[in-house]
Amino acid sequence: MAPILWQILTSFKTNEAIASIPTIYFPSFNQLTLEHYISLGLPFLQYVLNSAFVSFTSTLFCLAIGAPAAYTLARLRIPGENIILAFVLIVTLFPYVLLFLGLLEVVKFFGLGNNYLALIIPYTAINLPLTILVLRSFFQQLPKDLEDSAKVDGYNTVSMLLNIVLPMTTPALITTGILTFIFAWNEFIFALTFITRENLYTIPVAVAQLGGASVYEIPYGPIAAATIAGTLPLIILVLIFQRRIVQGITAGAVKG
Repeated sequence: MAPILWQILTSFKTNEAIASIPTIYFPSFNQLTLEHYISLGLPFLQYVLNSAFVSFTSTLFCLAIGAPAAYTLARLRIPGENIILAFVLIVTLFPYVLLFLGLLEVVKFFGLGNNYLALIIPYTAINLPLTILVLRSFFQQLPKDLEDSAKVDGYNTVSMLLNIVLPMTTPALITTGILTFIFAWNEFIFALTFITRENLYTIPVAVAQLGGASVYEIPYGPIAAATIAGTLPLIILVLIFQRRIVQGITAGAVKG
């Protein structure tokens, strides 16, 4: 908690208080300011919206592809199921940074520079294996009798998945969705490389671009304010879905 509290304190301290030696741990009222947050201005709101769009879209794609794939591996008999599961597990353990050079060539070949598809597609692909593994474990815990009854009532596989299975696994969908969302929100390397237009920056890139009046000046206050402001939406998201997240984690840890 100490680094978080320090960032919060720094974001509200005046530049003089930040630069003061010895360090001021308990600033007085006249050493506090909102100037660092105000200096972020409307451009930072645009960066928040950019991050929200990329994160939400990649999360939506990841769940839309991962849920049917996980259900297929959990319930349907398909040839080479164990091989597919082993491949998914290996991909999950593979460091995504090692894909950078190959992905860079793909982005250059298709001309996806300064296009959010250059971020959305990799984010979806990187998080898809984990999404499949997590959702598969949830689907395996559902009682088969319920699905058998649905088949008797005339449901096919697709309608049963949409109308019965997915509503019952909402906590799992929310848990995996938030994990994907947080990854996309915080990812830096791909966003820094593939997006160079300032109006398309995501929050991590925008914070990294903050600079002082010269190359020798580090704007600690604005950087701290941008860090806190950029993290706040994630905190709100987790607080809103806190109960569902806990349900998803506990349900996935207990075999029914």
